[in-house]
Amino acid sequence: MSQELWTKVDDYINSVAIAPDAALEAASAAAVAAQLPPISVTPAQGKLLHLMARAYRATHILEVGTLAGYSTIWLARAVPPEGRVVTLEANATHADIARANIERAGLTGRVEVRLGNALDTLPRLAAEQQPPFDFTFIDADRTNLAEYFDWAVRLSHPGSVIVVDNVIRKGGVIDASSDDPNVKGVRRFNDQLKRDTRVTATMVQTVSAKGYDGFAMALVV
Repeated sequence: MSQELWTKVDDYINSVAIAPDAALEAASAAAVAAQLPPISVTPAQGKLLHLMARAYRATHILEVGTLAGYSTIWLARAVPPEGRVVTLEANATHADIARANIERAGLTGRVEVRLGNALDTLPRLAAEQQPPFDFTFIDADRTNLAEYFDWAVRLSHPGSVIVVDNVIRKGGVIDASSDDPNVKGVRRFNDQLKRDTRVTATMVQTVSAKGYDGFAMALVV
């Protein structure tokens, strides 16, 4: 098994399940042109998030980590016209690119991009006493993953779903002695997830054009 094979299979999956989409393709191109890190979800992963949010009939979605807005577009298309996606981004350049991509997709009315460190914006969301979120996607720095997840649970309701991306780290997550701050952050999150009685959760390994990784999925109980 190899990265080359995983990429070819992803291309095949895209040819079967992902229709040509000018807005999504433009968002990907804008990210490349701006030399953003190539860490957005794949098309198949984006559609999985979309289908999950639709299946749970989510109307109020939280995203932690916007980047160029690629996954944001998938999520915003999952909510009804009166629905809302609040996406948090710490980098001003990324936020500007995301807003342009979201506007090009015709979704500005459904999406609010909030600029700032998520550990600052999440408490503000709580203070605003907005309706709880039905679905949360966390795809941000791994060092603060445990804190992001804790806030996501607080901002949810029983039955809400929380998806946390990139929690396998090419298998590095099993190395308790790792000095990698991302691995350490994920392991701290996993320790929290294991004992968090507010949720029931699982983790799934994945391979794709982005390599070997995986995600966690939690149901708030």
